[in-house]
Amino acid sequence: MAKIIFILGGARSGKSTYALTLAKKESKKAAFVATCQALDKEMTQRIRRHRKTRPKDWQIFEEPYDVAGLLNKIGTKFELVLIDCLTLLVSNLMLKGFRESAIKKEFNRILSALNKTNAKVIIVSNEVGLGIVPQNKLARDFRDIAGKVNQLVAAKSDVVFFMFAGIPVKINPSTHLRL
Repeated sequence: MAKIIFILGGARSGKSTYALTLAKKESKKAAFVATCQALDKEMTQRIRRHRKTRPKDWQIFEEPYDVAGLLNKIGTKFELVLIDCLTLLVSNLMLKGFRESAIKKEFNRILSALNKTNAKVIIVSNEVGLGIVPQNKLARDFRDIAGKVNQLVAAKSDVVFFMFAGIPVKINPSTHLRL
């Protein structure tokens, strides 16, 4: 059964950097699962910068939709799996036409696939519920679904960190209401 470390925080809070720091201490036999897509020039440059920060001996998988399928394929080959990030995956699935129930089902498939490994797992996600209520329905739906997915993953995590300005704050997930 996987040990899951869940790291969330706002944009530019240091989530990915902290996840990489933890992961580099854990294992050289690691898989990095990136959910981002290079859909424009700025994102292409961002992905290029992120690639430079990853250890050369890690295996990199770029999977914007079927993370559960990928995890089932790679199975127990890795000691560590880092998934960055869940909110991009939610966005990708929403833009592909997935509704909330299908997205939650997909995340349950991911958690099930993770439990079939013996890997330590680090999962990164954005906390999107601390700001104002978005003005349009798509943004509100995204915020709501991402929040529910974060709750689902946090409830199954062994350790949860919330990032504030690059500082990780450990949260005790045993105080979390189990869904």
